[in-house]
Amino acid sequence: MTARGTHTDVLIIGAGPTGLALALDLARHGVAALVVERGAELFPGSRGKGLQPRTLEVLHDYGVLDRVREVAGHYPPNLFWKGGEPQDERRMYEPAEPSEAEPYTETLMLPQWLTQRILHGRLRELGGEVAFGRELAGLRQDEDGVTAEFTTGAPVRARYLVAADGGRSTVRRLLGIGMTGETVDPAPMLIADVRVTGLGREHWHVFPSDEGLLAICPLGGTEDFQLVAGFPEGTAVDLTLDGLRAVVAARSHLTAEQVTELRWISGFRPRAALADRFRASRVFLAGDAAHVHSPAGAQGLNTSVQDAYNLAWKLAAVLAGRADAALLDTYEEERRANAAEMLALSTRVHRGEERRGRATQQLGLGYRESSLAVDTRPDLPEDALRAGDRAPDGQRGGTRLFDAFRGPHWTLLTVGTDDPLPALTAPVVRIPAYGAYGTGVFLVRPDGYLGWAGRTADGLTDYADRHGLLDG
Repeated sequence: MTARGTHTDVLIIGAGPTGLALALDLARHGVAALVVERGAELFPGSRGKGLQPRTLEVLHDYGVLDRVREVAGHYPPNLFWKGGEPQDERRMYEPAEPSEAEPYTETLMLPQWLTQRILHGRLRELGGEVAFGRELAGLRQDEDGVTAEFTTGAPVRARYLVAADGGRSTVRRLLGIGMTGETVDPAPMLIADVRVTGLGREHWHVFPSDEGLLAICPLGGTEDFQLVAGFPEGTAVDLTLDGLRAVVAARSHLTAEQVTELRWISGFRPRAALADRFRASRVFLAGDAAHVHSPAGAQGLNTSVQDAYNLAWKLAAVLAGRADAALLDTYEEERRANAAEMLALSTRVHRGEERRGRATQQLGLGYRESSLAVDTRPDLPEDALRAGDRAPDGQRGGTRLFDAFRGPHWTLLTVGTDDPLPALTAPVVRIPAYGAYGTGVFLVRPDGYLGWAGRTADGLTDYADRHGLLDG
């Protein structure tokens, strides 16, 4: 801090899952980043509680998956009640067996505040920190950077700024970037973290009624339950403990007194919206600032973490001078299309048009159409792994691929070939033939997607040169 303010490479507005994931990823790359949060502490509620398999892979890369799995819970089956008696039981997710290529196939449950605490802890281990109580008041850009003004404290000057400040983003409003979307459901809803007696923690309890939905779910890693209730369109929703108790007593066999504590509550109307742009010069939108989802299908938080994972290595490469600034254009190119797909999916799940399953796991998402995806292999089978796809895991020759990929670097992978390779700064991993890849040469991006693929290394040098990977 100087008398004139703080200087940093990247200023991140918002300390939710998006901002924290981005900051810790930048810290791994050695990039100076500052996270500012208008609240006095991290968000206290459970709102985004589902961690999809692809996000678990990202958390493995971040070095925090073991911490998550220690406290996260499984998605319990839904137990439907009628007249105070349990009725039928249904699973929300169809179980999928893990495989060598896809080791994580179960969606885990962890309240958002606990996910944030784990990410914040990892950020602090890497030397980063969050400045709380800093509310953005204005920003201005020039050709060299961005200056942010706050309601209290000195301004901050940064080379780039990332808006991770939620669906009501101040940054997006200051930039004048619109959002295009729709109301998924006009009926108001509330979500709350509560303590309840008289319900087991082995089920997600559902109480159908004429007044609207009531669902009470045990939250992994805590003694809390998440309560979700829907109301007829036009209802003024009471967000007090007494109001919540009245809803529970009216729609279930529980008494008002069995709701013993209200820890957090929020009202909302399910909406899906996509920012018209994800970038304005030196400012980027990420997470809910860029896309707002229905909570159905647990796509919002997960898509947001993927935004951070995509943007971090690109910012780091440009800031270090290893890549041209044009690389940053691919953030919007890749992530906006991906977010649009996830928005459509979560809306279909909310409306009962699609079940949770393979699509909601996010393992099949990729960037085949990206300008960064180059595949030199002709006549590939329809089901072949291609440039732009997620790089599968596997154990070959004493090497676990996800461990080899872990960290802020590209990885040059050869599968079933000993062909000569150009000298790159990326570490080289050679494994025998493996069905998930076939055979060939693959350049794996820092975010775990295939950037370049070929049967031999012919043509790889030009691609590597564009990304600052040539050694010498």
